[in-house]
Amino acid sequence: MKKPLLIISIVALILMTSFVKNSTKKIEDKIFILNGNISSLKSELGDVLLEYNYLSSPKKLIAYQSKYFENDLIKIDITKIKEITLNKEDLEITNLINKIQTHE
Repeated sequence: MKKPLLIISIVALILMTSFVKNSTKKIEDKIFILNGNISSLKSELGDVLLEYNYLSSPKKLIAYQSKYFENDLIKIDITKIKEITLNKEDLEITNLINKIQTHE
């Protein structure tokens, strides 16, 4: 009577072990994929932050303007920028600054 119980216990342990092993393998695969995605995103974030910090500082922008564009660029009032849209057959001209403020 002890032999069938022992065999059933061994088979149950083998089945549970294989189930747990397969489950952990799937979880490890997901973790590996996520870590790969995270590392590539961290690298991309570092590049973007470096580019943003380097290129967007006012000193750098003024230096680039004087170096590459000299007198080609002029300052304009942002409220004077217009947007032209084609509605059916009519052209509609709207102030861009009002449109930006209404979307925020």
